[in-house]
Amino acid sequence: MNFLKRIFTPTILTISILLLIYIFYKSEITWNGENRIYYLTYYFISLLLIFFSVFTFFISQKIKEYLIIISITLVVTLYLFEGYLSFIEQPSNKQLSNKQLLKEQLYEKQTGNKWDNRSHLEIYNDLKKVNNEISISFHLIDYINKKHSIFPLSGISNSKTIYCNENGYYSTYQSDRYGFNNPNTEWDEKKIEYLLVGDSFVDGACVNRPNDIGSVLRSISNKSVLNLGKAGNGPLIEYATLREYLNPNVKKVIWFYFEGNDLQNLKDEKAKKILINYLNDLNFKQNIKFKQKEIDDLNRSTIIKEFDRKEREKEREKDEKRKKESLKFKILKFIKIYNTRQSITPSPSSAPAEEIKQILQLTRELVEKNNSKLYFVYLPEYYRYKINYDNTNYSLIKNIVNELNIPFIDIHKEVFKKEQNSLKLFPFELPGHYNVEGYNKVAEIIYKLTSN
Repeated sequence: MNFLKRIFTPTILTISILLLIYIFYKSEITWNGENRIYYLTYYFISLLLIFFSVFTFFISQKIKEYLIIISITLVVTLYLFEGYLSFIEQPSNKQLSNKQLLKEQLYEKQTGNKWDNRSHLEIYNDLKKVNNEISISFHLIDYINKKHSIFPLSGISNSKTIYCNENGYYSTYQSDRYGFNNPNTEWDEKKIEYLLVGDSFVDGACVNRPNDIGSVLRSISNKSVLNLGKAGNGPLIEYATLREYLNPNVKKVIWFYFEGNDLQNLKDEKAKKILINYLNDLNFKQNIKFKQKEIDDLNRSTIIKEFDRKEREKEREKDEKRKKESLKFKILKFIKIYNTRQSITPSPSSAPAEEIKQILQLTRELVEKNNSKLYFVYLPEYYRYKINYDNTNYSLIKNIVNELNIPFIDIHKEVFKKEQNSLKLFPFELPGHYNVEGYNKVAEIIYKLTSN
């Protein structure tokens, strides 16, 4: 113990100074100061340790002995906890890999077909050989950081569009005259019973017609439905879409909110001046319905570049994954108590409550002015049913919607909570969009609660 007393103070001081140097290196050199806010907590901890180590020069040997015992206990406890977190992390990754293999085997057993493991670009190039008017569904939010005179709110028109694969096959659809997932004739109907706005869940991600929400509503209501959903949309793009495409003949507007990423999407959308113009100027419009050729040309020139970039990113991610699976990386991760730090990381910044409220209020006013009825549909995500889930923004969103007197349809309570196994409404019970059964049940409850 005497030896520990002698080296305790200089050891703590040395570690504290080295930690401060390392934090400065990561913050100012590795990240060029761009993540300085993230490292402020670590700066504070390292400075606190330096002050503490200086303080130990002036305390009695008895107190120093207590501090040594406390420090050793704290370090041992931290690493035991880190070991526990590392242990429970590994089975989950392995389980996910096994489930991926299992779903491929299950799909082959059920259909007699092999799981389609082609990339978007591979299937695009294959289909391009037989159909020159082929396109790929993509996220409009990809245009946020690009400089163009217009901001597209739809895909390529009158084109067979490749979507996504979560069920063993790549879903596709024939886009309408404005690039949305509808039969083209829907735009010619004298009366539109439902107009849908939302993200990929509304767009019909990873299933074919007639299994998307819009098609199911069209079937069970025997009335006209326009689906204006697009993958990656957030509240601001959805409001802009209504401003551009809402017609006087629409009876009901169904606004879909996805709890998984809509608020984060809104934070990204706020960076685009054209989109902010929709909030600041009620007379602002791009008159985008009359610029479809320009939109098509822009989308065609962008889509392949974006997917080529994303394919390269996937390759880089694979390299990073292989690196992270190495023994050296795991040891460093353990030494830096990575999992423990992640478990106590402060929650992300607060939700943009004022912006979402403003958007919904403007949407309600727009819809009422159009003599239509607005409904708000809350869509739950996969992890609500997989982990100990606590979405702190649920009450926030519900309170805003109720305050604005917009009917609130909670799909979690109306559909998923009533299932003995909620995960069965997702493809092979794995993360993703809803499967055919999930989409059907969502559409059925919407029809039930809006048909009066």
